[in-house]
Amino acid sequence: MGARDRVARYVGLGGAVLLAVAGYLGGALPDAGTAPDGGPLTVTSWLLGTTAMVGAWWALRAGAPSTRWAYVTAGGWALPLLVTAPLGSRDVYSYACQGWIYADGGDPYAIGVAAAGCPWVEAVAPVWRDTPAPYGPLFVLLAALAVVLGGGLVGTVVLLRLLALAGVLAAAACLPGLARAAGVPPRRATWLLLACPLVGVHLVAGAHNDAVMLGLLLPALLILVHPPGRLGSLILADPPGRVGSLRPVGVLLPAGVLLGLAVSVKAIAVVVLPFAALAAVRGRPGVRTLLRDGGLLAVGAVGGLLVLSLLTGLGLGWLGGLGRSGDTVQWTSPPTAVGMLIDYVGELFARHPHAVPLTRITALLLLSTLLPLLFHHTYRTLRHPPPPPTAPHPDALIMRLASRQALTGAANLMINASEAEVGRRRVVLRGAGVGLVATVVLAPVFHPWYATWPLAVLAVAATRTAWFVLPCALASFLALPDGTNLARLTKAPGAITMTALVLAALVWALSRRQSWRSPPPTARRRCAATRSSTES
Repeated sequence: MGARDRVARYVGLGGAVLLAVAGYLGGALPDAGTAPDGGPLTVTSWLLGTTAMVGAWWALRAGAPSTRWAYVTAGGWALPLLVTAPLGSRDVYSYACQGWIYADGGDPYAIGVAAAGCPWVEAVAPVWRDTPAPYGPLFVLLAALAVVLGGGLVGTVVLLRLLALAGVLAAAACLPGLARAAGVPPRRATWLLLACPLVGVHLVAGAHNDAVMLGLLLPALLILVHPPGRLGSLILADPPGRVGSLRPVGVLLPAGVLLGLAVSVKAIAVVVLPFAALAAVRGRPGVRTLLRDGGLLAVGAVGGLLVLSLLTGLGLGWLGGLGRSGDTVQWTSPPTAVGMLIDYVGELFARHPHAVPLTRITALLLLSTLLPLLFHHTYRTLRHPPPPPTAPHPDALIMRLASRQALTGAANLMINASEAEVGRRRVVLRGAGVGLVATVVLAPVFHPWYATWPLAVLAVAATRTAWFVLPCALASFLALPDGTNLARLTKAPGAITMTALVLAALVWALSRRQSWRSPPPTARRRCAATRSSTES
């Protein structure tokens, strides 16, 4: 461990302590009508702590000294955040009231927490007091258990935070295996997710149910992409002469059930399902193998979701609550920011275009096109991988078996085959991560903790990290400890800035597309030289 590593560890720890202090001074306390007691001290501690944690995380974005070091450091940062007040959001009180409704015999999908008479309704953010629950039946059931066992609001919040911590720990346990399966350094993947300030502040201290979703999603992906061990290879091996045969029910069904349970916490997990189906296929995917292996995975996912919906008696009513998630209008969502700017410009000319609903619908239509295209691209990449190195002729190989060169050649072929399988897993995981990025970018609303969805998958699959690490670092500054979103205080400047970023991204994408279509200058010169030599 070098000096830079030690400095990053203790700077980040100091930042976590400052955030915990900010939580005690003016965090998201139950009494929504009381102003934060800390005043400027709260904001100062919050900004200094966030800057310290983000800076330390960014400094080691290429990877911690070791996986164990990353676990210990991230765990040390999480300890102060585990014992402070809820930070960055008041959603944990919404969870508590929705669990209370179900425990009291009501339907949280049919009524808001205020109308249901939740005794803790004053702690819930006003914008969510009259909306039905948008979360799946598994999380409503877990929230109800927290209410019953907690015995009060404080006990319920503590249990919900422990539940979120369990989700983070489950995801953390899967990171090294997923990273190795995709050929990514485990020390880097572990650091990128666990040491990210968004995880400590919003998933641990804020007790967001995104942690529970990730705690189910990553184990399912690990089951699908991790190569079996010695015992597993005896069970999972294909029968002689039947490459790509049906994987056993004992592998695909549990993975599917975990995916279904992840969806029954937050619906966003459904974006990963098509890519998980590709990961379920052994060998080169085709329509028949995808329907066979991916279909068995889908049976587990749908079965897990439907059985839980029936057992809880909640059914699929939670799908109706998803439409209310866009009740807030904030520029942190790119399509919403574009609509806001159009409305501002219209007001200058005494017009009221009400463009936000239109831009949101346009973005969702674009997303519904992009996700199938991304799946098709991933499928095509797996179907037509780069050609493997040409094997030596059998006669020549027999003559060279006793030589060292033959042994080296055979070893190289095995290494190439292993690298091809690693590349296949990386392609699938990267496709799932990019799909989550597209969903976050084009969604009607964005909250900082949403960035943890793609971060968790890209941390174990991406070869380049700055393009998703930098947005996560910036998102860490969007919320104040009492749950105030800075986007509400900077509407016009934020909408202008976000729209400018959207336009810049479009220009960059178009320029990249043009450069991909045009051959590089060296290739053009080579073609010209070939033509001239042919003509002569």
